[in-house]
Amino acid sequence: MDKTITWYSQLIKPSWAPPSWVFGPAWTFLYALIIISFGKVFIMAWNKELPFAIAIPFILNLVFNLAFSPIQFGLKNNLLASLDILLVLGTLIWAIIAIYPHVKWVAYLQAPYFLWVSFATVLQLTITYLNR
Repeated sequence: MDKTITWYSQLIKPSWAPPSWVFGPAWTFLYALIIISFGKVFIMAWNKELPFAIAIPFILNLVFNLAFSPIQFGLKNNLLASLDILLVLGTLIWAIIAIYPHVKWVAYLQAPYFLWVSFATVLQLTITYLNR
């Protein structure tokens, strides 16, 4: 892990990049919202209260979200991490649109996640560009 921290700390980052300590608390809060809201969608889909198709963007979002850290910090691949975070953002937008007609509070609960992922996407794309 020490080599990973060294690698990331040596990347050129924009002046507006948050300090590293911000990411842990931010993701802890967001994962709590994700567990509650995505869990509701998965339970409703399992109980056939929602079409399974509504759960697909939520499933894909989790896959892409969980893949980000291994790609960014394990593979140390900024370009692939940029592609992945674009997929996180895209599937999140898709999920919000898909769930909104059915369970509005789940869509609204995605607002902090959407704002953070939007910011993180711009940050990742900027880091990738600066370190090309």
